[in-house]
Amino acid sequence: MLRPELILIIATILWGTSWVPLHAFAGIGLSGMPMVLAAYGLIAIVSVPLLWYQRQQWRSQIWGVIAIICFGGWANAALISSLSLGEDLVRIMLLFYLAPVWAVIGGWLLLKEQLTPLRLGSLALALVGIALTLGAGKDTFKTLTTIDWLALSAGFAFAMNNLATRAADRVPLVSKTFAAFIGSALFAGAACYLLGQWLPTLGVGSWLLVALFAVGWLLVATLAAQYGVTHLEAGRAAVLIVFELIAAVLSAAWLGDQEIGMREWIGATLVCIAAVMAGWPEKIEPELSRSLP
Repeated sequence: MLRPELILIIATILWGTSWVPLHAFAGIGLSGMPMVLAAYGLIAIVSVPLLWYQRQQWRSQIWGVIAIICFGGWANAALISSLSLGEDLVRIMLLFYLAPVWAVIGGWLLLKEQLTPLRLGSLALALVGIALTLGAGKDTFKTLTTIDWLALSAGFAFAMNNLATRAADRVPLVSKTFAAFIGSALFAGAACYLLGQWLPTLGVGSWLLVALFAVGWLLVATLAAQYGVTHLEAGRAAVLIVFELIAAVLSAAWLGDQEIGMREWIGATLVCIAAVMAGWPEKIEPELSRSLP
């Protein structure tokens, strides 16, 4: 049987390289929120009855399920959409990886967690890394694109989803996972309706590939990540999860069309270190459950 460490590494590599099939689907006209609707809509078909089946176990914490549907759903939808539409993959992943910053701030404001020197240091390091990558200046926020905001909001929603997951301690792990899938499908459907963007006409073979990607890539990656995190110490999991960012940067460098400069490499390194610092327990803490885009 595979060790939890290896399972978690496999999950993070799948997430970090998910832009490859997403760009392939974009090549046949399926990208953005329609891509999210196609993939997560298929998973939601299975998720709804499973979530309903476990309703007696999460009824007392229904607020937690609603929070996971909202935050986890948007995290997946926004990240997948930005990866399928964007060309600057390193920029997208680094903006998403501000999630540890939001997690530390959210834990302090909502869960009354202590802002220790280690966590404050991780905040500073992550912000320096992002500043290097974006070339921070007075007009930085003016130059952010829709794709940038999607990635940034995905990281924020992911961090809030993790906080909701921790607080909803009586909700079964399966319900937490599938609630996020349902939320992704709902957000994508609403976005497609508001923007007037609907699924393109595709052949049977293309739809089979979408189904294979949804079940064999997104679902497997999410469940593997959940399994790995729940069977590892928080500190070790925090280190291994950074493989997602490393896989994204290296795959973009090898397979992408855009050259990655020294500034981006340094920024990515600083954000990786900050992510490990933010997740590293300074004293015994309860295990975290992580829900991935």
